[in-house]
Amino acid sequence: MGIPTRQANFLLPEDLIDKLKRAVPKRQQSKVVAEALRKELKRIKLERVLERSFGAWKDEDHPELKAGTDARIKNLRKSGRTSRTG
Repeated sequence: MGIPTRQANFLLPEDLIDKLKRAVPKRQQSKVVAEALRKELKRIKLERVLERSFGAWKDEDHPELKAGTDARIKNLRKSGRTSRTG
């Protein structure tokens, strides 16, 4: 059993409808439009999350990264090696 559907009326540019009709078989057009809308809504949601979280990272909260992430990763790998040899 599929997902329940409802009809919706949207105004779309004529050229977009023409391209859809040329590229996608008639019985698959709604599916293609629905998938494109899902992807766009997901992108919009992610964009909003990123905008709301902008500035959440504070350098003073992470002094271990002051020398940069490369130095921190090197240090983590070095400490991991010494604990494994034993």
